[in-house]
Amino acid sequence: MTLVPLRRILIEPLVRGALLEDLGRAGDLTTDSIVPVEVLARAALVARESGVVAGLDLAKLAFALIDPEIAVEIAANDGSVVAPGAVIARISGPARGILTAERTALNFLGHLSGIASVTASIVAAVQGTKAKIVCTRKTTPGLRAVEKYAVRAGGGANHRFGLDDALLIKDNHVAIAGGVVPALRRARAGVGHLVKIEVEVDTLDQLREALGEGADAVLLDNMSLEMLAKAVAIVDGRAITEASGRVTPKSAPSIAATGVDLISIGWLTHSAPVLDIGLDFEA
Repeated sequence: MTLVPLRRILIEPLVRGALLEDLGRAGDLTTDSIVPVEVLARAALVARESGVVAGLDLAKLAFALIDPEIAVEIAANDGSVVAPGAVIARISGPARGILTAERTALNFLGHLSGIASVTASIVAAVQGTKAKIVCTRKTTPGLRAVEKYAVRAGGGANHRFGLDDALLIKDNHVAIAGGVVPALRRARAGVGHLVKIEVEVDTLDQLREALGEGADAVLLDNMSLEMLAKAVAIVDGRAITEASGRVTPKSAPSIAATGVDLISIGWLTHSAPVLDIGLDFEA
């Protein structure tokens, strides 16, 4: 699937806010004191370790917002696999602007590339099965759109973006409603015909109830491999099956082998390590 870049209107508030946070009330005191305004420089964004790139548009925008005279030439597009020492982008222009925007650009690029990299590792682990790796709403506040974009850059797919684009009836909803059946019936009565409904189930009896009420998808939460396989057989294509809970790179292949359609993983976005990327100036 083609990776579609995020529109500037979505990412500019994030980048602008990060730059303003860094500049504070007085600007870049260090750079402005040391570097003459007329000095030009060339630099490169370089991968320090292997991984998958994501977030170049945000990094590029950070430089452009500080100084429109800074030119950024992309060498490895988002979604590209890079090795240690690989040049991701080349930068040229006023040295002051490059130095001032450097940290914001690297923060976005390293964070999003880290998400893309761990996603790619899980996607590779389940290759050969039909299971898709999807993220969750466990995202950094304010960064959901770009973190979910990074998951796509790593070859994964997205779960719902918020509370308003699909219904996901969780165990607490079921408990308050008094069971799977009343929860599903209230949900179906409360939304339009185009809205999909997924329900979390912990047992095979709950699964059968969900199927009987026409759930579009079922979240098979923290089930053993044996139970997952039984659940997939019971569903028999009548709903989308999603496995969740304690998924690791080691356990993902076995989970995928049960035949589930989706494997959702929260730590893709909330705990992915930053990919080490640096900015090196040329002599």
